[in-house]
Amino acid sequence: MSSPSPASASPAPKRNRLWPWIVGLALAAGGGYYAYRGGAPDDSGAGKEAAGQRGGAGMRGERPVPVTLETLGTGEVRVTVPALGNVVPRNLVTVRSRVDGPLLEVRFTEGQAVKAGDLIARIDPEPFKAALDQARGQLARDAALLRNARLDLERYKGLLAQDSIAKQQVDTQDALVRQYQGTVQADEAAVKSAELQLSYTTIKAPISGRVGLRAVDPGNMVKASDAAGLVTIAQMTPITAVFAVPEERLPGIRKRLREGKGLKVEAWDREMKNRLAEGRLLAVDAQIDSATGTVKLKADFDNKDGSLFPNQFVNVRLLLDTLTDVVTVPTAAVQQGSKGSFVYRLGDEGKVSAVPVRLGPADAGKAAVEEGLAAGDKVVVDGLDKLKDGARVEPIDAKAVNAPGRERKRGGPGGRSAH
Repeated sequence: MSSPSPASASPAPKRNRLWPWIVGLALAAGGGYYAYRGGAPDDSGAGKEAAGQRGGAGMRGERPVPVTLETLGTGEVRVTVPALGNVVPRNLVTVRSRVDGPLLEVRFTEGQAVKAGDLIARIDPEPFKAALDQARGQLARDAALLRNARLDLERYKGLLAQDSIAKQQVDTQDALVRQYQGTVQADEAAVKSAELQLSYTTIKAPISGRVGLRAVDPGNMVKASDAAGLVTIAQMTPITAVFAVPEERLPGIRKRLREGKGLKVEAWDREMKNRLAEGRLLAVDAQIDSATGTVKLKADFDNKDGSLFPNQFVNVRLLLDTLTDVVTVPTAAVQQGSKGSFVYRLGDEGKVSAVPVRLGPADAGKAAVEEGLAAGDKVVVDGLDKLKDGARVEPIDAKAVNAPGRERKRGGPGGRSAH
């Protein structure tokens, strides 16, 4: 049987190689036709719906922006100087032993309040009692010698008057009496010193305040040279706070002080949410810190409720003055631009305009208006991120915006309802 010739076998492989190209071109043509028919607009309801959606989007772009408005009025604005401060005890004492000896007992509980004169601790008094007895014995001995020397001096003076003894013997006896007098005085001082040393074995609170953690336990030897001492007592009532203000504020502060007007000081917590205490300015430092350009001030607080604690960080507000009957604007309405501060004020036809303002002191969310606004003006306080000059707005009630269930009314628990 004869084999096929090369000429007759070659067309079959060529046709096999062309089939993938033919199938690919057919699929591409079919996909293009489908895309053309599916995306082309027609006169059916689908085309009208798409046109309606485009028209609706344009109409939504022209809707008024919902905002919250507030009508301006007049009121009081406090002129305050803000500062950062630390609470400092009025008096802080480290109680130390004034004599050396074993600590017998501690009479306080850590953290408790004590009064001046309360017993805190006791040191072994026996060695000091023995020293006191020794000093008293020496005093008694020398006092007896002095009495005897005085009697002899009186006898010698009588004999000298009778010209029975030499005057030199009388002078010698007089010097001996003076010597014994000096010795007795030294002995009396030694007795007082021994009594004082004995009293030091009873340690009492030097001030009223709160005791800290004890540094020595009973049974240990304590010395007068111990740097840590026994315990620290901090006076809590009253208590002070030290804070620094810029040096340009100093003239106004000194003026008020020269007028004899006390300056009120408020201490607030770290988040400025709670006012901890209200006090008065106590002192101004004698010099300005040239490195920071500030001057330190000290305020005094009664602290009867114990809201202030030593070394506590506080925000301080120093009240300099109070402006009365001034137009005020919420600080939430004030925006900052390239030309300074401005607010959006409601005008005619429900449109807002950006109005430049010049503000004065601000306090408690209100700022005094020096120029640009008047009482009765309505300004935007919420919804500012979507506004621009000349935009149309729709006033809404702030209480209604934050009312419970508002989201459910707008579209159920998950937000807007599906269409």
